[in-house]
Amino acid sequence: MPVPKGSTIDPERTRAAILAAATPVLYERGLDGIGVAELCAGIGVSKETLYRHFGTKDGLVEAVLEARSDRVMRWLSDAVAAAGSDPREQLSAVFGALQRWYEEPAFRGCAMLNAAAQHHVDAVRAITARHLDRYLELLTGIASRAKAADPHLLARQLLMLAEGATTVAAHYDRSDAGEHARRAAFALLSAAAR
Repeated sequence: MPVPKGSTIDPERTRAAILAAATPVLYERGLDGIGVAELCAGIGVSKETLYRHFGTKDGLVEAVLEARSDRVMRWLSDAVAAAGSDPREQLSAVFGALQRWYEEPAFRGCAMLNAAAQHHVDAVRAITARHLDRYLELLTGIASRAKAADPHLLARQLLMLAEGATTVAAHYDRSDAGEHARRAAFALLSAAAR
């Protein structure tokens, strides 16, 4: 990323710009679907700049995944908060948000699960596990507010529905995967009530 003559280099801004540029490329092409040279050319940075800010391509991949997890969890948490205090409405908000995401032209499935499947290194698997733990925590909160007899069990089932719907939307039919999962989630919610 060229720095205009006379301006100062801001490492945080450069790092953020590399993350912003690399995120959609890695999501579309896959973590292992693009080499460092092609990635650097595509996002407009030198290999030296990438290595200075991230150490390695794996360092960039890890930073992209951490940032994506933060963004996804903030997006889903905001959807839940905007739905009010009714757990059923909160659950509807989660699956509604997912369905809207499925309908986006750039949708390629869950980046975290894609990463875990594509990139078999411990650091990436740890990031994806933390992401799923955060997702589970959000759903456990909904299950607890719904007064489920076993909120942790219900949350795991809801997570399976959400990730399953995302996989179906990515590989089969995205038109109503979120709606079908929402209906199944409501059935689970009703059955889990104390």
